[in-house]
Amino acid sequence: MTTTESLKKKYDKEVKSALKEKFGYKNDHQIPKLHKIVLNMGVGEASHNSKIAESIEAQLTKIAGQKAVITKAKKSIASYKLREGMPVGAMVTLRGERMYDFLQKIICVVLPRIRDFRGISPKSFDGRGNYTLGLKEQALFPEITYEEVDLVKGMNVSIITTAETDDEARELLKLLGMPFKGMK
Repeated sequence: MTTTESLKKKYDKEVKSALKEKFGYKNDHQIPKLHKIVLNMGVGEASHNSKIAESIEAQLTKIAGQKAVITKAKKSIASYKLREGMPVGAMVTLRGERMYDFLQKIICVVLPRIRDFRGISPKSFDGRGNYTLGLKEQALFPEITYEEVDLVKGMNVSIITTAETDDEARELLKLLGMPFKGMK
């Protein structure tokens, strides 16, 4: 797989038929597919320093290739010195071609860069066919250089599918090339 279209083509040519055969779908619309990918970086320190929120937003925009938005607190929490409307992080939602681009980048570039990487956990599904992956630092992405990183922050990558069960979603992601631990 070298181009971004190849992941979408792989889904259309190989994955759809394999899923239909394994789970016995009668209709092509029952076959699970990727719906969207949501990237989220939460930064508690951003509420006291707006420059941190802006730099996180810029880095997330670079990583995703699409404008990120700053997320704001919905409630005031006195023990955290947090007021409603203060910035607490940044997020971006990817759909369509950018979603397949990003998934390919995660599988082929980012995950292999993790030190002592042996695969991702096959248990991080939410019960409705969605998968969430936590990354410890944003410098794993090729778009971010170590000089740009003023604050090392992790991020959540949530892959939302149309699958009804976790088994269907696990099979979909495995066929797309996700390196799950202990699964061949």
